[in-house]
Amino acid sequence: MTRRPGLRERKKQETRTALSRAAWELLADEGLAAVTPENVAARVGVSGNTFRNYFGSREEAIVEAVIPRAGSIADALRARPAGEPVWDSLAEVLPGEVTAMVGSHADVVVLMRVAQENPAILAQHLTAVEAAKRLLAETIAERSGGDGLSSRLLVEAAGAAIRASVETWAAGDGSAGLAGLVRESVAQLRAGLPAGTRTLAALPPASGPGHGSGAGA
Repeated sequence: MTRRPGLRERKKQETRTALSRAAWELLADEGLAAVTPENVAARVGVSGNTFRNYFGSREEAIVEAVIPRAGSIADALRARPAGEPVWDSLAEVLPGEVTAMVGSHADVVVLMRVAQENPAILAQHLTAVEAAKRLLAETIAERSGGDGLSSRLLVEAAGAAIRASVETWAAGDGSAGLAGLVRESVAQLRAGLPAGTRTLAALPPASGPGHGSGAGA
């Protein structure tokens, strides 16, 4: 039976969430340079040292606001019926959980732009994603009884489906619906990616150094 967090733990999590959200709002409103411990803390009504107690960097706080920890996905997988095939569980859990975790279309677009422009944000984002995938792999191995390799491969495939769905959603106007894109991505992977069976058209040889007929041929 999962232990419910006590009042002190809930208060700490509420403070962490508030600081993370404040860091994100500062980024969106004023840019990355404005995201300092003191500025973030001021928005929440705590000290700069309090911010430092919760986060090791502004990048960590920013990323956590948009991509929270994957504990909710792991919990949702653990709650699925015993004996249910893993792909069935992922198809049921991922569309709703990813939509709730990612947040608004505008948030995702801003995060992707900032990550491209700031290596530290990108590094923190990748760290958060890797931690999430490790947790999910452990959960899948625990539920399915599979070995670490098969569970990790499954998580990598699911991660690719999530990433492709989010990037496709972000590239549009958001009207497509992220949950539907995730559901379709999972369905295609489960079916063996039907698009991968298509025959590629013949293309002319590439031109340029190393691709031509070569002098003296």
